[in-house]
Amino acid sequence: MIHSLFIINSACDVFIEKHWKSIISRSVCDYFFDQHRKAINPEDIPPVIATPHHYLISIYRCGLYFVAVCMTEVPPLFVIEFLHRVVDTFEDYFSECSENVVKDNYVVVYELLDEMLDNGFPLATESNILKELIKPPNILRTIANSVTGKSNVSATLPSGQLSNVPWRRSGVKYTNNEAYFDVIEEVDAIIDKGGSTVFAEIQGYIDCSIKLTGMPDLSLSFMNPRLFDDVSFHPCVRFKRWESERILSFIPPDGNFRLMSYHIGSQGIVAIPIYIRHMLALKETATGSGRLDITVGPKQTLGRTIENVVIEVPMPKSVLNCTLIPNQGKHSFDPVSKVLTWDVGRIETTKLPNIKGTISLPVSSVATDSNPVINVKFTINQLALSGLKVNRLDMYGEKYKPFKGVKYITKAGKFQVRM
Repeated sequence: MIHSLFIINSACDVFIEKHWKSIISRSVCDYFFDQHRKAINPEDIPPVIATPHHYLISIYRCGLYFVAVCMTEVPPLFVIEFLHRVVDTFEDYFSECSENVVKDNYVVVYELLDEMLDNGFPLATESNILKELIKPPNILRTIANSVTGKSNVSATLPSGQLSNVPWRRSGVKYTNNEAYFDVIEEVDAIIDKGGSTVFAEIQGYIDCSIKLTGMPDLSLSFMNPRLFDDVSFHPCVRFKRWESERILSFIPPDGNFRLMSYHIGSQGIVAIPIYIRHMLALKETATGSGRLDITVGPKQTLGRTIENVVIEVPMPKSVLNCTLIPNQGKHSFDPVSKVLTWDVGRIETTKLPNIKGTISLPVSSVATDSNPVINVKFTINQLALSGLKVNRLDMYGEKYKPFKGVKYITKAGKFQVRM
């Protein structure tokens, strides 16, 4: 299935490679580098690149490229999902997945990759099973291993590998039994110059932190499950129960995991929570200056506060500098990348954030006809923009009463306003 994996940094240097079958030369990555040179953004690189003898399937996360090499036709989403699981595992083990962190823990990285893939086929990809096999690194264990020559790999097979619930280890015990659910929704939208919505959809997911004793059987129901246009589940979810009753019934893994992902694409449901009034004049090139005025405000937030607002405006290449005055937050202009960044922070309805001022242009330059776009980032706590509500969580199979909690968060995905 998967013959080799190459981890490549942003400078296109292969700093880790792992082969499960025959060794494949690094020169196969030249096809990937060709596509990298043509792409403006990392996301523009085709996820599947066909070469005369191989298929290169890649993802871009945490500033790194993970490129899997296959020699036969395989379902691309299968490989892409496995690569995402590799990154999730690295983040779970090392708290982050950067080039330096991977290099500092390369022994554990190779041990993990050996356990996650067996002869090219995924074997153990659940975090709690892997932690029974390979102990997470810490300073004391690293020192002890270097002195004794031992590795982090356990000598015994995890109990979960031998059961029909391979994602959950047996014999789990907690003093405080807790089950927390985070409903996170990312809004992707394109707003035209007049403020009308051209395109809007929601990518959502439910992340869980389950710390329950024994082998609990959980049922999670929603007030309005018909909202979902498309869903994908963790393997623990009983799909037939979902199809018939729209209830999530599952025996959960121990610890943190993503229970489900969903997509809502119905234009009528997706409310736009923020509006931007903007004015950009780049026509006044005879005086060598233009004007910029941007105001941000809340639109449909059900009384919730919009926080962590960041406005990014990639300016035309002819712009030399920006002299702007914000009434809130900080701003910066990178003269090399020509990106104006305004860190707004929280939006208070009593005084709307505004930034305005002049833009320096070459006196002899021709007036540009193409206006830039505004990229917006924001967070709204305790709000699911789609209106999704968790109804109740029931537990069977155990006699104790767990502490339960649900948190809703709305974020900006690819949120763009045309000027």
